[in-house]
Amino acid sequence: MQGADVTMLSAVGDDKNGHDAIGILSAYGIDVSFMQIIPDAPTGTVGVALDNNGKPTFVIHQGSAWDQLVWNDAMASRITTADAVSFGTLGQRHAVSGATIRRAVEAAATKGIPCVLDINLRPPFFDAEMIRDSVQLASILKLSDDELVEVCFACSISKTDQPEGDLRGLLEFGSLDMVVLTRGENGAVLVTHEGTFTQDGIDGNVIDTVGAGDAFTAAFLVGELRGYAHDQNLRKSCEVAAATCAHSGSVPEARSNTSDHSEISDRGAVT
Repeated sequence: MQGADVTMLSAVGDDKNGHDAIGILSAYGIDVSFMQIIPDAPTGTVGVALDNNGKPTFVIHQGSAWDQLVWNDAMASRITTADAVSFGTLGQRHAVSGATIRRAVEAAATKGIPCVLDINLRPPFFDAEMIRDSVQLASILKLSDDELVEVCFACSISKTDQPEGDLRGLLEFGSLDMVVLTRGENGAVLVTHEGTFTQDGIDGNVIDTVGAGDAFTAAFLVGELRGYAHDQNLRKSCEVAAATCAHSGSVPEARSNTSDHSEISDRGAVT
């Protein structure tokens, strides 16, 4: 959570996995009061297989509770008091959850709240329209080098020989504030209206890369909210992602959420 107060908006089944998930999130100090329990759908599960380099492939099961996330008045109130909202593409695979997520982002945008789109393309759960509409809803776009070609195609951006040209095309297409591209062991590139910033990869022991992209996004968003210089924020975010790769699983042992909050308002972030 990188020192932010986080509220999770999602849904789980009324089953052991669901109750365990809420317990784990609570142990990390995440506000779960807006989590929805769907009695007639199972908690979402994902199969993960790692290759010899620790890079995962996923089997994401369908018919999950998080596909049935519905909009309500309490969610509307929470969204408009956040410092930022983070959303992805995978959560929009079902019409019900997709409509809820888009409504949440639109509510935030009308209040001038930054909306971070973390692209997560998992075939067959996306199409060009979803990608294009999501980019146009966001103010900050984060994607990986594996996703760049697909996102450029969806947004009718002609690929160039250099990632910076592609990212600038996306910046203009979505009227975005910034676009950040993660490049695995090669670091990251950030493009803003002020310039381009690059960060080399961080050396470290890679056990598995599950959760590294999410860790990067969390660190990057909090750094932006704190007003870190772009080069400083990019390096810190890469360091956090590298640390995530150094242990098995996407999260370390739970510990008290006592990081310094002084530079972020008490409104928190919603994901």
